[in-house]
Amino acid sequence: MDKHNDVMAILKLYELRRDPAMRAARQWYFSVFDPQSAMDIIALYRGGERASANFRMVASFWDMAAAFVLNGGIDEKMFFDSGTEHIFVYSKIAPYLAEIREIFQEPDYLVSIETLARRAPGVDAKLEGRKRLAALWKRAAPAGENG
Repeated sequence: MDKHNDVMAILKLYELRRDPAMRAARQWYFSVFDPQSAMDIIALYRGGERASANFRMVASFWDMAAAFVLNGGIDEKMFFDSGTEHIFVYSKIAPYLAEIREIFQEPDYLVSIETLARRAPGVDAKLEGRKRLAALWKRAAPAGENG
């Protein structure tokens, strides 16, 4: 794929992130979603409420984008250079993916986002940084906004 097509694909992904429903889902994912176990994530699927839709929208969007990169549809370096939101998305679910896959009997559940995020340069430091940032946000949030 030539660079122009890579650029256009990345811009399209950015445009899709600006959709009002996606913006709301991303806002929820970054500021409210705070899983402490695999069962917290599984409960979202059983709940069938707005939180479930938000989680599925954000997680599947970034898993899809990662699949595009992993399959050569978007240049990997250009994708990494254009942003790291997918790493933050992954960081919130990473500790629980193995257990979720086992419970769902879905060994490939969100495997593209995991594979791509793990290939990011300096990923371990980025994941640790995201943990520290999340802890700071949690401490700074007004009462009632952490759930």
